[in-house]
Amino acid sequence: MAAFVDRVVVHVAAGNGGHGVASIHREKFKPLGGPDGGNGGDGGNVVLEVDPSVHTLLDFHHRPHQKAGNGRPGEGSNRHGARGEDRVLRVPAGTVVSTPDGRVIADLVGAGTRVVLAHGGKGGLGNAALANSRRKAPGFALLGEPGEAFDAVIELKSIADVGLVGFPSAGKSSLIAAMSAARPKIADYPFTTLVPNLGVVRAGDVAFTMADVPGLIPGASTGKGLGLEFLRHIERCAVLVHVVDMATMEPGRDPESDIEALEHELAEYSGEEIDLVGRLRIAVLNKIDVPDARELVDLVRATLEERGLAVFPVSAATGEGLRELGFALATAVDEHRAALPEPEAARITLTPRAVDDSGFTVERDPEDDEAFVVRGVKPERWVRQTDFTNDEAVGFLADRLNRLGVEEELAKAGAREGDAVTIGGVTFDWAPTLPAGTLTVEESAGLGGRGTDARIDAPHRVRAEERLAAKRARRVPYELGDTWTEEDLPTEEGT
Repeated sequence: MAAFVDRVVVHVAAGNGGHGVASIHREKFKPLGGPDGGNGGDGGNVVLEVDPSVHTLLDFHHRPHQKAGNGRPGEGSNRHGARGEDRVLRVPAGTVVSTPDGRVIADLVGAGTRVVLAHGGKGGLGNAALANSRRKAPGFALLGEPGEAFDAVIELKSIADVGLVGFPSAGKSSLIAAMSAARPKIADYPFTTLVPNLGVVRAGDVAFTMADVPGLIPGASTGKGLGLEFLRHIERCAVLVHVVDMATMEPGRDPESDIEALEHELAEYSGEEIDLVGRLRIAVLNKIDVPDARELVDLVRATLEERGLAVFPVSAATGEGLRELGFALATAVDEHRAALPEPEAARITLTPRAVDDSGFTVERDPEDDEAFVVRGVKPERWVRQTDFTNDEAVGFLADRLNRLGVEEELAKAGAREGDAVTIGGVTFDWAPTLPAGTLTVEESAGLGGRGTDARIDAPHRVRAEERLAAKRARRVPYELGDTWTEEDLPTEEGT
């Protein structure tokens, strides 16, 4: 079983919103109780939170599917559904979340940092919330929206002040064990270290963290050996230290060639974005307790100092030189911390919507020249919330789209009655319902222009003065003492 996992692919799914309910209040002696359907609850979010007690991504390796709770549906008597429970994923500090194609979603640094990875769906409105003066008792409710679901790549990039790099068996793990309380596995064969090790070192009043990675070999930046899997752990280090094996017996290796090979691999891995080679300030000549190695120190010291490296001969076995090395590392870390900019106070940026931003776009369907596609947050959300088995709900959707201006933009784009219109993956046959508008828009939609309603110009329409004249004509003149004659009786025409 793996004990350390620093890269996993997790399928996250936020909770779905609960459906609204269509309900009518029923009570004795109250036949017209009115709508009382409650709203559905929102779906839960998938949240990432940095937890200092977590040091690996092993939990997600065994449970790659993470889903939040769904919102509860609404009920009658104006009872709203409960909100879905959030799914909180606890990750180590230094976790980077990205999409499978490499787009970074979040970079989590600092204990307690939280970010919503997947948002839950909104709950649907019940018919009580949809009632108004014109639609007093809606016979429908809105559906809950589905929550976000996608694959996320979670990588761990350890946060350490000092990073130790070197060839296999150079003594990096022994150095950490000698300078801190960490106890990594140490053995006399290459690639003993299979996972990064982290230790805390204190020198005077300065405390810093030190990490090593599995041994780097030529070609590590292209995937050779174990270096490519763990080079990400030194990206955040303020200071990088060359650990050189002064007692190696391998042919073709010497301290200068080892440093050149390591700098080449770091440059190939970081590219132009990260200057890892510039962080190489110190060269540690390890294993000077071996007689031949101590003699070799004097031969290579001058050459390494000409390269701009501070040279420290040490022995992790006997502890020689470790005190001086610790203070030198503390000074370098302290200088780096002093050079960091002051953290800015949290600011909220409000970006107003543009005046001409309608919130949606109308485009020709690239697969069909006679079809159209409407894109926008509101139209697509309204379509997802519509129950297409309910005619009243479909009519409500048409009214909302009309008020938003979708029909007018379709007419401007050249849409005709019967053309296919796709919104949020649902395709409709467009039936325009615009009552009025500019002459160009109405003519393009096959409707009359403003003020051309046939009901206004109908010849059978009775005007107000005509109704008044007819009313007076129906009155029979009669005064006290008058006698009725046959001519005074009203005719069949009402005159």
